[in-house]
Amino acid sequence: MKSNWKTLFGFVCVSLLSASVGVGTFAYLTKTDKMSDFATVNQPGFHAVNYATAAENTDFTFAAEQSVNAVVHIKSVTKPSQRGGRGNQQQYFDPFEFFFGFERGQAPQYQPQPRVGFGSGVIISTDGYIVTNNHVIEGADEIEIITNNDETYTAKLVGSDEATDVALLKIEGKNFPSIPFGDSDALKVGQWVLAVGNPFNLTSTVTAGIVSATGRANLFAQDRYGRSPQMRAQAEKIQAYIQTDAAVNPGNSGGALVNTKGELVGINTMIYSETGSYVGYSFAIPVSIVQKVVGDIKQFGTVQRAVLGISITDVATLKEFEPVTYDKLKVHEGVYISDFAERSPAQKAGIQKGDVITAINGAKIKNFSELRAQLSRFSPGETIEVTIQRGSDQKTYTIPLSGNTEQRLADN
Repeated sequence: MKSNWKTLFGFVCVSLLSASVGVGTFAYLTKTDKMSDFATVNQPGFHAVNYATAAENTDFTFAAEQSVNAVVHIKSVTKPSQRGGRGNQQQYFDPFEFFFGFERGQAPQYQPQPRVGFGSGVIISTDGYIVTNNHVIEGADEIEIITNNDETYTAKLVGSDEATDVALLKIEGKNFPSIPFGDSDALKVGQWVLAVGNPFNLTSTVTAGIVSATGRANLFAQDRYGRSPQMRAQAEKIQAYIQTDAAVNPGNSGGALVNTKGELVGINTMIYSETGSYVGYSFAIPVSIVQKVVGDIKQFGTVQRAVLGISITDVATLKEFEPVTYDKLKVHEGVYISDFAERSPAQKAGIQKGDVITAINGAKIKNFSELRAQLSRFSPGETIEVTIQRGSDQKTYTIPLSGNTEQRLADN
């Protein structure tokens, strides 16, 4: 009997010991696994992803409702030229006249037809001001606006700016739905945005995507001296685009790019495509530039350009064409100052030839496109902070900007 109890007691002890070892091993391995997940990363402030937070604001119904009624369909009509010649106008001839109306040897008479284009626009005020792309209405003799509730208006062109591809229209009426301006400078890569417009004449179309990049410049730069006048013209535009993967197609030009609050952060302007249709990337003009342009057009009838009065070269260009100068520089991004205009505010403030501009108001400048885009936000008379690199020294100057009509740039 005692032997049986001893055996049973020994069995219980062995079981408890085995269970303790198992539990202890599991706890140790679990702790070690957690340590390997986080401790080995060794990143201060590192936190695991909160997927509940990451999924916030993926319901776009509010933003769509806030913006879709303020995006309009634009029809632009360019009448045939009366100066003779076919030009770029569409040509038409009557087939009955061709077969029955001509004497032998007489050529058919082609009748030039109006050129019709389509695009989108955004109502930015309740009294009927509409912003769109310059290329949507360029050269148009008649501009027709169709609102989301199928009302039709004749629009007046208030003014346009080819350099930024922005135009301002006006329709008569009141209490129009409008989209409030947001802060395009606050956009972050990965943030959700909506593109609202009329692709392929499909009205009131909303697509969603994320911000792929901000301040995108030098698009089509490889074609600046190359293949087509259209590409060369695009390369000359002020470029600081918001790049997104929201689907944009022909007809979306001039439409709204909005954030999840339903605020206007950009005007959709183009796609990068070899087929003519959307292949994954679209580009919008930041509303920070749009506001400046439409404000100037409304107040002055044209855009007031602010300039520093300098002649410049991209630092990256120096590497290829002036390697000796490039090798002496302490920075490898920015714009190199090669000369000054007459009465240059930059020279008056103390900036010298050979300096490299690296920032405007703290915003980093890598090339001419970024410098031009930053300056496009300001008006003559405003003051900016310009950071330059001079040898091993970094300096910041406060410079009052002048107007582009006030000076002449020196020859390069």
